[in-house]
Amino acid sequence: MPTYPASPHPAAPHTPLDTPELDRTRWERVAAALLAKMLGEFAYEEVVRPTPQEHAGRQSSGTYTLTLDDGGTLSFHARRGAYGSWRVDPATIREVKAGGAAGTPFRDPLGFLARGRHLLGLDGATLAHLIRELTATLVADARIDRTALRAAQLAELPYAELEGHQTGHPWLVANKGRLGFSAADAARFTPEARSATTLPWIAVSSHIAQYRGVGRLAAPDVLYGQELDPEVRDSFATILRGRGLDPGDYLFLPVHPWQWDEWIVPLFAPAIAEGAVVPLHADDDLRLPQQSIRTFTNVGRPDRHTVKLPLSILNTLVWRGLPTERTLAAPAVTAWVQGLCEGDPFLRDTCRVVLLGEVASVTVEHPLYDRLPESPYQFKEILGAIWREPLQPRLAAGERGRTLASLLLTDPDGRAFTAELVARSGLTPVAWLTRLFAALLPPLLHFLYRYGTVFSPHGENAIVVFDENDVPVRLAIKDFVDDVNVSARRLPELDTMPPHVREILLTEEPAFLTQFIHSGLLVGVFRFLSPLCEEQLDVPEDEFWSLVRAEILRHHARFPELKERFEIFDMLTPTIERLCLNRNRLHLDGYRDRPQRPHAAVHGIVDNPLHPSA
Repeated sequence: MPTYPASPHPAAPHTPLDTPELDRTRWERVAAALLAKMLGEFAYEEVVRPTPQEHAGRQSSGTYTLTLDDGGTLSFHARRGAYGSWRVDPATIREVKAGGAAGTPFRDPLGFLARGRHLLGLDGATLAHLIRELTATLVADARIDRTALRAAQLAELPYAELEGHQTGHPWLVANKGRLGFSAADAARFTPEARSATTLPWIAVSSHIAQYRGVGRLAAPDVLYGQELDPEVRDSFATILRGRGLDPGDYLFLPVHPWQWDEWIVPLFAPAIAEGAVVPLHADDDLRLPQQSIRTFTNVGRPDRHTVKLPLSILNTLVWRGLPTERTLAAPAVTAWVQGLCEGDPFLRDTCRVVLLGEVASVTVEHPLYDRLPESPYQFKEILGAIWREPLQPRLAAGERGRTLASLLLTDPDGRAFTAELVARSGLTPVAWLTRLFAALLPPLLHFLYRYGTVFSPHGENAIVVFDENDVPVRLAIKDFVDDVNVSARRLPELDTMPPHVREILLTEEPAFLTQFIHSGLLVGVFRFLSPLCEEQLDVPEDEFWSLVRAEILRHHARFPELKERFEIFDMLTPTIERLCLNRNRLHLDGYRDRPQRPHAAVHGIVDNPLHPSA
């Protein structure tokens, strides 16, 4: 832990942060890509309604125009796809002049916001904060662009290292804002910094902290015996005894260095003063931040747990803390979900799905904020830790895990990472995609149909496990307490759920429960993967979605006794509701404080490409 003053030479001149990624050519390239994404995703959510020109239609390619507040007109070429999606070519975006002149290239997403404020329906405060968040996103994009690897190099990276090359949420426009971080913080703590670090630990009195663990980790000393070397534990105990404190009265947990400086010291100062919170020191394990930023994989000791820590920055719609009640319940949720899998031969033996459980937690309530219901929710998520099972020890020899999001990567030459993996597999593209869908869909569908339980299988939560030939073979999934939802309609299979788990998990009606697979996996990932496969693997989009539908129907045929459930949880409806992630930021929530976390907006309906008539 740092002491004060932080620098031994506080009067020494400050050296400005070096920013080699910020050059004109690179900035224009990433800005054009972000503008194309903005146009496409805002059109998908019907924030804007581009006007089709000749040869443009709902399911075709063509030229579209959009008129800005000042009367200027943008023209661009877009391709329409599944779920009503838009894929805008950044090279075609131009500001056209009156009289039909060709116009000039337009690559300024920030200028688009300012000139399209009324078109986008933005109030002044939202516009100002959005410009800031998008600028931070662009800086991160430039850093990723500067150090981008070829697809063949990406294919050789281990799971944790590959995370540092991801480009962020494909649907959310402002996907790397990290509001609260300085430029120096972003250069140090973000995934694209690719900088392994040690984490400092603190001791918290059991009068204000609570420990929970699954059966084998029911006692905190068992967890600490796995996570900390004996000399580190002895050192922690010595520090406490040196202050006249009994180590047996304290729980240990790591903290994010930024969180300690920015939130814990300022807001837990009384607890620090009275010795209820005691700073210790870092252990020796090197950890890499993953895409969520607040989650660290132990690369020095891969057998040790991944740790998820509160990081009170605003990123991708929410403050990234750890809600007190969910942190407390995480191990119980894990025990129940893993129990379903262990008792089901199809999930356990056929799918061999890997459920990366949140097996232990330390929860620390703030003595004031947690008792003020009207407080903004970020003040109730400041301090705690969740330990999650690591991926690597759960893989067989020759297997390799990669997040689902990695399949959307393209390298500096424009080669898709998925195309590289298909080439390495030796399979035809259709055969490889069939294997991908067979790895992902059956376990997700079985949890839904049999148990009325659904994960949020978005690109970060879902991990594709590949064999030694880069063929997809099974699914690993994580984030249970935050992202598992269960049926509001009573099902006998849910009777095994303990009351304290039932109290914490969100419930939804069956018709909406299917949205988690649609929006998380199909809209949130496959909507972007399908055009990549058409462009680089010669698999037409229609055929792509036919393969997805065929996998669902194969699952139905395998479990005819669940026919009623297939109708209750209908994945093949003609239309689905359109969930809108960007509308939350633009219109619903902006940047205002609120007592609860926001939920995705719903706006209209879209055609379901899985429907037989699609």
